[in-house]
Amino acid sequence: MGNKFDDIVVNAVNSQEQGIELMEKLIAVAQPGAVYSEPIASGDYTIITASEVSVGMGFGYGIGGGTMSGPAKGETATPDELESGEEEGGGFGGGGGGGGFSMGRPVAVISIGPAGVQVQPVRDVTKIALAFLTAAGSMLFMLSRMRQVSRF
Repeated sequence: MGNKFDDIVVNAVNSQEQGIELMEKLIAVAQPGAVYSEPIASGDYTIITASEVSVGMGFGYGIGGGTMSGPAKGETATPDELESGEEEGGGFGGGGGGGGFSMGRPVAVISIGPAGVQVQPVRDVTKIALAFLTAAGSMLFMLSRMRQVSRF
């Protein structure tokens, strides 16, 4: 059982190192270069885009073990298990997992020209439409519930 434990610990350490490497890569996304684009110049005007950057992640690990002196409660040992001595049982295991995401979207355009600096927001029409439909649906649902209650 000592060799199994050593193997699991080595694998857990490797998985933890991979998790830390993933975290470092995801955090690197949130650098100023990811938020503000390189300036684009054309004549007297310079354009810079500003973005919203989101990063999220999670990971976890677990190790467990146990011994068993017979079949599990409610089970019976098969003849093969009785002959091979598997009813003595025992086990040890572990594992880990994780994941992450990073997302960026433009939120504003900064234009610098002879007239000065102007910041113009980038409007996401899809989000506005979804917010409107959600609000309208909620109001209709509440209105129908209020009418049902007033009938009683």
